[in-house]
Amino acid sequence: MKGKSFACTWTSQSDLSSAILQRVASASVTVDTQLISSIGKGVLVFAAVAPDDTSKEIESMAAKVIKMKMWPDDAGGNWKRSVQDIHGEILCISQFTLLASTKKTKPDFHGAAGGEQARELYDHFVTKVQELYEKDKVKNGVFQAMMQVNLQNDGPVTLEIQTNPPSAQEKDKDKIDANVGKQSEYELPAELLD
Repeated sequence: MKGKSFACTWTSQSDLSSAILQRVASASVTVDTQLISSIGKGVLVFAAVAPDDTSKEIESMAAKVIKMKMWPDDAGGNWKRSVQDIHGEILCISQFTLLASTKKTKPDFHGAAGGEQARELYDHFVTKVQELYEKDKVKNGVFQAMMQVNLQNDGPVTLEIQTNPPSAQEKDKDKIDANVGKQSEYELPAELLD
């Protein structure tokens, strides 16, 4: 008995919240040639919010920004001090493009939260960073604006953090997820279809 064919389309869970941390000697952001914010030594944070994010993920990401060891200690030991330890400053920039899918040459931004949800969670992120550190040392860009960000990277040191890094099981699952969105046809033996 011949098997029957069926079509299967892979689906995937939403992307993770993500932030890029850059250790900087200085950074600034302008909108329409107007200086919005600037910092000296510290961290420039590009942050993106995913559709399934809650305040829990956002607060976790804020804590990681404050605690990430990016500077050497006085004895020269690398990766020993955080922005808080060095009394540095933080500049936060919303950047939904971090969650783009680039499987094709045109980026797809469906992995990023949109509209009011993204604004509320991003604002919560900045507020939480200010609460966990010192409000006057945490600056912000302009949500959903076309911004020009200038920085002097110190190192260079650039790190990516995620609120829920993938486990070993999820990494194995990524091999399957390479086919997400693709439709494939399979033929099953007849005995499996009964």
